[in-house]
Amino acid sequence: MKAFVLRSYGSPDVLELTDLDRPVPARDEVLVRVRATSVQPYDWHYMRGQPYVARLMGGGGPGLRGPKFGVLGADLAGQVEEVGADVTEFRPGDEVYAMSKRDGFGEYACVKESELAPKPANLTFEQAAAVPLAANTALIALRDKGRIQPGQKVLIDGASGGVGTFAVQLAKAFGATVTGVCGSRNVDLVRSIGADEVVDYTKQDFTQLGQRYDIMLDIAGSHSALACRQVLTRKGAYILIGGKGGRWVQPVGHMMAAVVLSPFVSQTMTIADVVSCTENKQNLTLLTELIEDGKVTPVIDRTYPFKEIPEAIRYQEEGHSSGKVVITF
Repeated sequence: MKAFVLRSYGSPDVLELTDLDRPVPARDEVLVRVRATSVQPYDWHYMRGQPYVARLMGGGGPGLRGPKFGVLGADLAGQVEEVGADVTEFRPGDEVYAMSKRDGFGEYACVKESELAPKPANLTFEQAAAVPLAANTALIALRDKGRIQPGQKVLIDGASGGVGTFAVQLAKAFGATVTGVCGSRNVDLVRSIGADEVVDYTKQDFTQLGQRYDIMLDIAGSHSALACRQVLTRKGAYILIGGKGGRWVQPVGHMMAAVVLSPFVSQTMTIADVVSCTENKQNLTLLTELIEDGKVTPVIDRTYPFKEIPEAIRYQEEGHSSGKVVITF
């Protein structure tokens, strides 16, 4: 099979299109023929091994001396090719999707049955590949960390990106009033997916508008956690998802600042950690219901062919995509 292999840290140029043996599923795994994947900050942080401080943190981060994963690609959508001996839910030909965390940049991938879900019937493979990591992140942030309730006011800084476009729609589906923050060219997009109000950050600073919110999702990392606290109600929740990247510390430093501040304030200050989530399958099942009910629809900025994965990552790294960047096989 063909796959883009990462042998050392670096720019997209280090990704090598290589012939590999087709993987063989373990007893509890499903072999998926990948029809589409997507690219996102998760992938290029691993590719570059940045920020450098993440290499010292162990766990699910980059390796200290070199990449832990040979084939990146956190999302995938495709068809079941083969199932392990203990798999009962899926059979060859089934259309599925998953947040696999790895192997999406290859023609085949083995995924544990416990992490795989049926693809939404009303989505193409390309649309489905845009969903898992980004939508799961937004869901964890709003439901699990923010404990969102109908009638609450939600602010989403970075509303036009991959996670942000899902967060706007999910918050509306949960019955909240949503304010999205984005640049001028995406104001109409964010309004079209359900935002009640849109703040153009090139013209206004949301921390200076005098509004208070029950929940704020910080995806863009445009302000400090201390500044963002000013827009929250006394018992509001600040959920940090991302921020501007850097070689050495950021966005890890931005995230740690929120955690350090948390014990000293009345608001909840926390991080949405999708990588450590153990309920990806259940979350994808819920997202499928919302998608098939028409309450959530993936927003796709660009689609690239498989052989142009390095170019797709270059574009995504620029940080200006509206919605998701998808790869089709």
